[in-house]
Amino acid sequence: MRLENISWEEFSHLDPEAKAPFLQQQGRPFHVLIAQQFDRHQLDSIGSLATQIRFIAKTRPGMDFLRDLLCGKRAMLYFTQPSTRTFLSFCAACQILGLGIGEVRDTATSSEFKGESQEDSVRTFSSFFDLIIMRTKEPGLAERMAWVLSTSERPVPIINAGSGRDQHPTQALLDIYTLQRSFERVGGIDGKTVVFVGDLARGRTVRSLALLLTKYHDVKQCFVAPAPFQIGRDILAVLEKTGVEYELSEDFEGMLTKADAVYMTRVQDEWDAHAGESARVDVSRYAFTVAHLRLLKEHAIIMHPFPRRHEISPEVDRDPRAVYWRQMRNGMWVRTALIVTIFGLDSQVREYYARHLQPGSCL
Repeated sequence: MRLENISWEEFSHLDPEAKAPFLQQQGRPFHVLIAQQFDRHQLDSIGSLATQIRFIAKTRPGMDFLRDLLCGKRAMLYFTQPSTRTFLSFCAACQILGLGIGEVRDTATSSEFKGESQEDSVRTFSSFFDLIIMRTKEPGLAERMAWVLSTSERPVPIINAGSGRDQHPTQALLDIYTLQRSFERVGGIDGKTVVFVGDLARGRTVRSLALLLTKYHDVKQCFVAPAPFQIGRDILAVLEKTGVEYELSEDFEGMLTKADAVYMTRVQDEWDAHAGESARVDVSRYAFTVAHLRLLKEHAIIMHPFPRRHEISPEVDRDPRAVYWRQMRNGMWVRTALIVTIFGLDSQVREYYARHLQPGSCL
């Protein structure tokens, strides 16, 4: 199934699971738009590839090898919504692979300021670049542009780096990779309890990770938030459909004792319909302090997608269970692995790793 063989009206009305095959080419992701397009095998594959790339990059010959992989390609970072970590993470991933980079971070500096449509802007980018990475406040825009480019004379892959309040699939991939690495000595992600805390109604990182966790066995998901910020019914419907056990609660401290992973989030007040709307919701009880560390299991981890405000005390950073700085760095390696996979170069990376870095290799 290919996007060029279906109308936009038909594609846009499909369920996310039904959209997934249209985003693949030759068994690998072409466009990366939604968390649901990844199955368990792909999650494991991208995670193992990210780890191999990390080790390859520790040597000068390895860095030279990685820089040669895509040195003839170019990527456009089209970030019309403010971003620091996601933008720099993708930028670093492109540099690791030798990709040339162009960027638009303010539509006031582009022809959109003159009235050009976003569709025409993206089609323009596709004339000059081989990959478009998009971050936008407009829900559904990345999907629409992926369909437009797939039906054009020059199909170019699009990576959704954040689309409205809907999804943030590459953040979910790096979150899964962080869980993979953190639990590799205690049986993996299967059977764990993940506790999400904070503004869950509008946190697209939570939405995407909750969907990806359904690909694992017996993972219980707990959502801890004041009522106005509780997770949306659409996510709960997916969990119910896939048979995932979940719990809704306002008892922050009580849920910490059950957690294998605690995923803290900030208040997403940039989505307020009216100024100061979020400030009327009391979130003071949902802040992680040093005192809360005693409630955690020994192997439990604390995660955060950043930026951080007051929901995790900086003193918690020194605890080895606080993995959010490692989580952020993991984003660079996962996004590198994802780009390698999109361009079909993953087998070359695995061959290099096997030849030079596995026990018994010549390096």
